[in-house]
Amino acid sequence: MAGGSGPVKDGEFNNEINIVPLVDIMLVLLIIFIITVPVATKAVKLTLPTNFNEPTETKPQDISLSVDFNGQVYWNDNAISLDQLADQARNEATKDPQPEVHIRADKRVRYSYVADVLTTLQRNFLLKVAFVAEPPRNN
Repeated sequence: MAGGSGPVKDGEFNNEINIVPLVDIMLVLLIIFIITVPVATKAVKLTLPTNFNEPTETKPQDISLSVDFNGQVYWNDNAISLDQLADQARNEATKDPQPEVHIRADKRVRYSYVADVLTTLQRNFLLKVAFVAEPPRNN
């Protein structure tokens, strides 16, 4: 049988391309791309700062708060509890202008400890808060 169209008999070679599996694969890939592309392109537009750490000018009235690895809070290098922190913050908040609070936290400290300190400061109306970080080391 010459020509190649018509039914294939046993023992004959089928020289026509079966494109059904190819179409199935292409449709599956199309569906995957339709689903994943919008998810991959959604991102929060942010303008990040270019300077990592600017030197701060420490004024005598600024308050240095430190939080160590265990969550212990230090007010100008003196250990205090969160209740004492609330009292101190309330006293400092009445000053005009308010002093700045510089928080130094151990990089391994649990976030909840720092959040407790921030919440205590905010609830007692001491709002000028800054975080102190180490500049990157040049090796």
